[in-house]
Parts: sequence; structure tokens; C-alpha cells
Amino acid sequence: MLSITTNGTVAKDGRAVLGRGVARQAVARFPWLADELGKQIERNGNHVLCLHSSIVSFPVEETAWSLPDLAIIERSARELKELADKSGWSCIVVPRPGCGGGGLSWKDVKPRLEPWLDNRFLIICPC
Repeated sequence: MLSITTNGTVAKDGRAVLGRGVARQAVARFPWLADELGKQIERNGNHVLCLHSSIVSFPVEETAWSLPDLAIIERSARELKELADKSGWSCIVVPRPGCGGGGLSWKDVKPRLEPWLDNRFLIICPC
């Protein structure tokens, strides 16, 4: 399973705004992603969402224009763990949330993830 760091902004056309970092790279590779995420955010809010059989969203900020929020990152880690437990996933790739285009320091983010993400989660630096 691959997680994509996201935000909760949906444009007027119904597509999620995926303008920087991992989200921008993902929508370039998977053009359908903005449509699917936009639909799901409209239905379910800015939460961890299954977007495909192998892709899940990982919200790091409320809007496309806000800064990453450690509380949202921690909530997303908890939600991702709960979804992984429920779905029986054994390997989930997670980019360092909020640390690329978002500008957060890994030393500040890592402690917020540790209570939730066990050895099934592979944290990568998408540098």
C-alpha cells in the first residue's frame, strides 16, 4: 500500500488540489487521483481514505494553502493504522509527512508517528 500526503481542498470542478510535494508527483503519475480524492473528501472529509487498491491518502494539512499541522499528521497516522489493521495490510509506504514541501522537521514529526506506526510501515524520504 502506498500513502500519498494530501490536504482537504476541493476545487470548484470537484477535483482535489494536489499542488506540491508528494501529492503533485502522485497526480502527475496517476491523473485520476485528483478526481477520486475530491469525491471522497466531499463525502467523508479530510481523513485517511482508500483511493485505489494500492493507494491511500494521508492528510497533513487542512487546505492546500495552510502549513502542515502536527495534530492532523498524528490523526492521520492513527487513522492509517486503524485502516491497516482492519484491512490486513502488511506493508504500507509512508513519505515523511509534512517534511518535504511542507517544511516541517523530521525530528518534530517522527515522535507524533511512533505511537501509531509499527514495523508494517516503511517511512521514506522522497528527496
